[in-house]
Amino acid sequence: MKSMLTLTKHSQLKALSDPIRAEIMLRLIEKPHTGQMLSERTGLSRAKIHYHLKELEKNELIYLVRKEEKGGVIQKFYQSAARGFTPSSELLPHIKDVSETSRQLLLQMAEKTKSVILSAPEHAFKQNQASENPSEWSYVGAMWQYSLSEKNFQEWIHKYFSLMDELSKMARETNDEAEKKLYYISTMAFEVDDLIMENEED
Repeated sequence: MKSMLTLTKHSQLKALSDPIRAEIMLRLIEKPHTGQMLSERTGLSRAKIHYHLKELEKNELIYLVRKEEKGGVIQKFYQSAARGFTPSSELLPHIKDVSETSRQLLLQMAEKTKSVILSAPEHAFKQNQASENPSEWSYVGAMWQYSLSEKNFQEWIHKYFSLMDELSKMARETNDEAEKKLYYISTMAFEVDDLIMENEED
């Protein structure tokens, strides 16, 4: 699976802007699924899932990774073509579809984060020590809002991904399996029209 896929067709944007397909894509980013598995997890009929899978496959957003026979039935496992998607410069004029695609994928990420929080072990949110400094907590949970220039915001995004690259390197260098623990990280940041919090930096 690629880390990032550049979308070059308008039909790819339209396919991803559908809420159901966005949900399917997020599940196929996590791991391969069959139509039956997706039907059980989404509550949608097999026929509807099959239709959406064909649309996604037709637009080269997913691909067939393997087939397995179970009870005389051939099961097809599909996987996302990439972990992330970005529009090509040619598609940027289609601002409405680009925006809706991003919105739907973020919504599905938010729903996934909610389910992961609910299923996480109790000790994941345990405070090892009493502290008013969030940087000393064993988890991250915060919301911020700031007014700043678009240029400064882009500079912050660049630093954020540099920090994630650093974390990825630390993960690769941790050789002691006994020391390793799984951590889930979900981050969203985007422009809004109105103040969400009364005080700008709360």
